Amino acid sequence: MPKPRTQTGEKNLVGKHLIELRKKSNYSQRDLAYRLQLAGYDMDKNVITRIETNKRYVTDLELKALKEIFHVSYDYLIDGAEASKETR
Repeated sequence: MPKPRTQTGEKNLVGKHLIELRKKSNYSQRDLAYRLQLAGYDMDKNVITRIETNKRYVTDLELKALKEIFHVSYDYLIDGAEASKETR
């Protein structure tokens, strides 16, 4: 059975939003990987590159990590649905 892809053939919905968030935060891919690792997530620069270029699926734990680092909702990561940061 083939793995799911978006209508345009991408492997994830997060890549373009991740690029946007990373650039708004003035993080390089290496900076982001470092911050993720400090937060206890095993994501290196290569993982981030592959997510951003839609060559890799994103796990639920990776979504959680990105949500925590950027303080955005899951909806924003997946759909770009909200422009503001989450309130707690």
